Amino acid sequence: GGFLGLDNISVLDRSVRLPGGGRLEQCDGTGWMAMFCLNLMRIALELAKDDPVYETLATKFFQHYVYVAAAMRRMGGGAGHPLWDAVDGFFHDVIRYPDGSYKRVQVRSLVGLVPLFAAERLCESELRQLPCFHRDFKWFLENRPELVAACVRKNVSADAYLLTAVDDHQMHALLQRVWDPREFLSDFGLRSLSRYHLEHPFVLDGDQVSYEPGDSHCCLKGGNSNWRGPVWFPTTFMMIESLRKLGKAYGPLMEINNPVAEEPPITFDKMAQGFADRLISIFTRAADGRRAVYGENEKFQNDPYWRDLILFYEYFHGDTGSGLGASHQTGWTGLVASLIDEWRK
Repeated sequence: GGFLGLDNISVLDRSVRLPGGGRLEQCDGTGWMAMFCLNLMRIALELAKDDPVYETLATKFFQHYVYVAAAMRRMGGGAGHPLWDAVDGFFHDVIRYPDGSYKRVQVRSLVGLVPLFAAERLCESELRQLPCFHRDFKWFLENRPELVAACVRKNVSADAYLLTAVDDHQMHALLQRVWDPREFLSDFGLRSLSRYHLEHPFVLDGDQVSYEPGDSHCCLKGGNSNWRGPVWFPTTFMMIESLRKLGKAYGPLMEINNPVAEEPPITFDKMAQGFADRLISIFTRAADGRRAVYGENEKFQNDPYWRDLILFYEYFHGDTGSGLGASHQTGWTGLVASLIDEWRK
């Protein structure tokens, strides 16, 4: 339990105790920690290229990643309620009660996609330059096979290891929903909640989650942000980064079946490019000369003194791309500059 951000994304207030002594097992909390471990491992490995003392720190973060990812596989499994819902093909939070009963929070949201963010690739050529980390890495693979089997894969493509918290089946199922315009794929990025819930709200004990692509309809966490449909830059950017890493690991060996029947299967790289293009398109002029970011604001759309002054909104309407929330959220929405630099060359 505990507050993890993503303010109102859940049907529950995740910062308060649940009635009846329930305990919330959260797939995004576990996924975030796996991602953080890999990010810190990568930072330590980069520092170790100049100062070998950081190799032991990289080992520590790698070990933490393995423990977290392995725990994610086991959570609730022995009691018959794992976080992965094989029927729905999605990760869902689970409420576990003292008497052994449970409820699955069957909401398709970013909560169930966060495990995809825990992805990293290690090449043998890189490992050979880091002898202490290489030694510890190999020891862990050889002596903790029951743990690494779930989250470290060798020779996916080329001579490299793929570190990921999801298996191939889960990856396929999740990314098919990610690339489905009826679910998470907006013309302007990655929706925070599946559009499926527009017609299929999820209700739990009288509380409801439905697809709200614009401003929030509830006042949870103050009501001044909304994770029930809008596009947010940081999470779409992290999806792009994960797809880029998976693309390098798998190359052409794996493609995701396109949910749109007439479209061919799509590679990880093309998905990453597609999301980058969608985020950039929020700010560029369409054929009619209008910018999605400014929606129906005619002053910013047409006034010659304002039309070329770009505001970096906090989040964006899940269907129209218009800017919402704070209008100077440059800290993460400014990532569009990085996307233009990397993907529009």
